[in-house]
Amino acid sequence: MTTARSESDLRSLDRARMHTIFKPLDSEERLPGEQVIAGKRFRSVGRWELAGAIWLPSLVVIMVLGQLTNAPSSIALAAVGLTFLGLLGFALAGDGRLHLK
Repeated sequence: MTTARSESDLRSLDRARMHTIFKPLDSEERLPGEQVIAGKRFRSVGRWELAGAIWLPSLVVIMVLGQLTNAPSSIALAAVGLTFLGLLGFALAGDGRLHLK
C-alpha cells in the first residue's frame, strides 16, 4: 500500500539533494547561438525600423496627393525630401527601443 504523499514530496526541485546534483547557473556564461538568434527574433521595434516602415507609405501618399491636386513636381520633390529628413531625424533622435508589443 502506498503512503500518502505531501505536496513537498512532489516538488523534486525543492529538495536539498537536488542542489548537490546540479550546480547553480553561471550568470556570466554565454548563451548558445540558437538562443541568441531566438532572442533577436522577438526583439522590440526600434526607431530605425519604424521610420523605414513609414517611409514607403508616405511616398505613396505624397504621389497620390500630388496627382490629385496637380501639384508641380518641385513641390512633390520638396515634400519627399522633408519627409525623408523628418523620418531620419526621428530615427536618430533616440537610441532606446519602442515597445510596441
